[in-house]
Amino acid sequence: MAQLIKLQDYVSRYEQDVYRYPTQYIRLKKQQWDKLKEAWITDSLEMSPIEWKDTEDKKSSILNKMTKMFKKEEKSEIKDESDTRTVTSLQFAPILSFRPDTEVELKQLFLDQLFSFQLKWASSTIYEKSDAHPKYYYDDKLRTFLQRFPDNCLLLYEPVLLLKKAPIEMEIIFITPMEVWCITFLEEEKDAVFLGSNDRFWLKRTNKQEKKLLNPMISLNRMSKIVGQIFSYYNVDLPIKKAIISRNGYIDFMEKPYDLSLLEKREYPKWFEQMRQTRAPLKHMQLKAAKILLDYCQTVSFKRIEWEEENTDPFEEESLK
Repeated sequence: MAQLIKLQDYVSRYEQDVYRYPTQYIRLKKQQWDKLKEAWITDSLEMSPIEWKDTEDKKSSILNKMTKMFKKEEKSEIKDESDTRTVTSLQFAPILSFRPDTEVELKQLFLDQLFSFQLKWASSTIYEKSDAHPKYYYDDKLRTFLQRFPDNCLLLYEPVLLLKKAPIEMEIIFITPMEVWCITFLEEEKDAVFLGSNDRFWLKRTNKQEKKLLNPMISLNRMSKIVGQIFSYYNVDLPIKKAIISRNGYIDFMEKPYDLSLLEKREYPKWFEQMRQTRAPLKHMQLKAAKILLDYCQTVSFKRIEWEEENTDPFEEESLK
């Protein structure tokens, strides 16, 4: 699963230390998958599907014992220059809510729970939270990136960059160990045909009608230009690539720019498999690129109630009057 390091303008744990959290995520994911798979194998060897259901009704199966074990909250010590305390951190603990029949089903159950966990990591920290929109839990494009691409890929999904104090909404920035992809999606009706050009508008054709739509290259070029300028200023040496993705349609663009990839219904599967085969580990330049972009991202959040109450300083309040 690719790692969601920034979602919209929500507070992200990766903003705190982008050099630590990616490797921590990979380690945590592997540990919990191994634990879940071992428990599933052990249980499946001892119980048949019918016995599973009967025993589950009596609340005495191995599943219930394992569920309680996974539900235990793990503690982590948070050390600050002026304070040291132990708080409950957000840990990923998968739960077998039902018994999958195959390892493929087990893996999908694991990935679905991990997807929800990633959205929490990308919208909260121990001290702060953001009001994440529920739509992201049902976003097919976001789920595809997080469940189908490798762990060594870092995703900024619809981030808001602050440039000269002006917020600029981006679309998708996908950082792999070798390159950075600026991506926009062009997906509407199934098998729609998009006629591309360098004009302000493109044409969409279906069996029923023709319709004009804004040239997706406008926002894509702006996004890649901004990322390129930031990388150039901070000496980030990673190639920037641009792509328009249409998984369910076709794109016909005779005068396509050389630096633009059209990943439509015929080309997307090949690109997708190439990305999935990337086995390179996380790279220092990749993490540097992620940190620089996160530094430019806007964040809207509020302190958790428990921290707001504990950290109230009456002397500080008095001095502000």
